[in-house]
Amino acid sequence: MDLNDIVVFTKVVETRSFTGAAEQLGLPKSTVSRKLAQLEERLGVRLVQRTTRKLALTDIGEAYYERCSRIVADIAAAEQLVTDMQATPRGRLRVTAPIDLSTRYLGGIIAEFIAANPEVNVEVEATDRIVDLIEEGFDLGIRFGPLPESTLIARRLCVIESMLCAAPSYLARRGTPQTIEDLDAHDRVLFTPSVRIQSWTLHSGDGIYEFGRPARFACNNVSAVRDAALSGAGIAVLTDFMIAADLEAGVLVPVLGQWRATPTEAHAVYPARQNLPPRLALFLEHLAKSLGPPPWAR
Repeated sequence: MDLNDIVVFTKVVETRSFTGAAEQLGLPKSTVSRKLAQLEERLGVRLVQRTTRKLALTDIGEAYYERCSRIVADIAAAEQLVTDMQATPRGRLRVTAPIDLSTRYLGGIIAEFIAANPEVNVEVEATDRIVDLIEEGFDLGIRFGPLPESTLIARRLCVIESMLCAAPSYLARRGTPQTIEDLDAHDRVLFTPSVRIQSWTLHSGDGIYEFGRPARFACNNVSAVRDAALSGAGIAVLTDFMIAADLEAGVLVPVLGQWRATPTEAHAVYPARQNLPPRLALFLEHLAKSLGPPPWAR
């Protein structure tokens, strides 16, 4: 089946002439005549009766046109739908992001986005595992730290800092460290995000210090580590986006502020660079604007 022949046939019927069909389709009249002849030859029937004055449909041609006109209209509607979707952001956007970013900041960022784009729906899967975007049908992922080699496109969003902190109640009880060596005498509350990361390397100028075990409390959930630090269990290394509000409220205070962990970059990753759906392109721009600089650093 050649859909082009069917389109030519329906246009000939609608204009009642080869000339009119040729003008509307942007084809030579001879091409229109040839395509109609090819269609009739393939079907083995006469669809149009040709006279010197006009064209008339046969009975079979009438029945065939009734079905074909619906098919052509559906194709035109489908193409218009694609055009409209490219012009106006709409449809579903599936996003995966780390749990802590999702629970603390991403909800507000997405609320602003969907308010500005009422025909877009956003679904977020909050997880700390590395999601296969293509296999699992996600449009975009937000990831922290070094990115593995892949075919995904990455866009840098922001830098996340990590610092030493403790509750005032702990420091009142155990004293405030004055030098990095003083940490050896203090209780540690340790975030261990994976079996590969069981300590934090701290830097100050050329100085390096490993903040790790032995720890009074260690956990692979950063919210639990934050809660332990808030309760006065010891000194912790936590990211700025986790404790910005706590520092402002004074329920956590910085310790040895000149010592910091290696900064972590946050990226948006997505499967393709060309022909991004408008909803995804706009969401990328919104993320970059919302996280550059990030709200916890403002």
